[in-house]
Amino acid sequence: MEVPVSGNRFVALGIIGAGAMAVVSGQFPPVSGFPMAQFLAHWWVFPASVVFATVALSSGVSGALFFSPFFMLVVGLTPSQAIGAGLLTEVFGMGNGLRSYVKQQVVDFQTAKWLLLGSVPAIIVGAFAAHYVDPTLLKLIFGAGLLLLGGFLVYYEAPENCEPGECEGEYLKAKNTGRGTTTVEATDGETFTYDTCWRTPGVALSTVGGFITGLISAGLPEIVTTQLIVRCRVPPRVAVATSVFVLGVTAIAGALVHALTATPVWYVVAWSIPGVLVGGAIGTRVGKYIPSDLMETGLGVVFGIVGAIVLGLELLV
Repeated sequence: MEVPVSGNRFVALGIIGAGAMAVVSGQFPPVSGFPMAQFLAHWWVFPASVVFATVALSSGVSGALFFSPFFMLVVGLTPSQAIGAGLLTEVFGMGNGLRSYVKQQVVDFQTAKWLLLGSVPAIIVGAFAAHYVDPTLLKLIFGAGLLLLGGFLVYYEAPENCEPGECEGEYLKAKNTGRGTTTVEATDGETFTYDTCWRTPGVALSTVGGFITGLISAGLPEIVTTQLIVRCRVPPRVAVATSVFVLGVTAIAGALVHALTATPVWYVVAWSIPGVLVGGAIGTRVGKYIPSDLMETGLGVVFGIVGAIVLGLELLV
């Protein structure tokens, strides 16, 4: 697969983005103290990021599920640094998909604003908590979270393949009825009309997902997409687009908090950001050739193994 010629621009954008985050945090090192050797020593983060982003975009899972454990176990960052770097990398990596969904006009903005009402404050709290929780405890939480998410990918059918509303139950069915309808008109002419969902559970679930994402950098898109389809009867295309929009806005808030509360590891994200931009361009092209069910099952096993390794290193060593 040929990498787009614009890859050099992606590299430049990644370095600029990482530097901008460091400037915002007020911790950008003086030019005279620039540790060029440390920066160049982490060149291998770039090809690894290309691979991670390609797999994530082609399979439809959150890229942060790859980057946070990679930064923690391989690069050697502290848990809070790894989680912050994972969120910042994800913000840049999902930009292309987010722009595409907005351009297609398949985002349910009315539902998204309610979900953001819970997720944005929650990710801020979770991001702050990640810097004050004991590192050992944070690793245990992170490992357990990976095990749960891995199990979710293995044992549950992808939400995109579910029948909207199939698991809402009689109580939720009654609550979701009589609240009017929502209509989303895509630019390609397709129109989606469905019952407007009961907002309270959605806000509560997005709050939980936002806090977990701030704490371990993953969880929000899995929770939001699943509940929109299974509980709210939202068509899969609209549910996925809305989830990506909510995650994009929420992750920006979380990444800023992490940057402001800790020393930014810009020498790592300067490689990971251009890596995900290049990998994203590749992943969107190869994804249609890979069976999504097989990919998600395999990734679920990988995440479960990584989660077990994280827990084992803390509990047994």
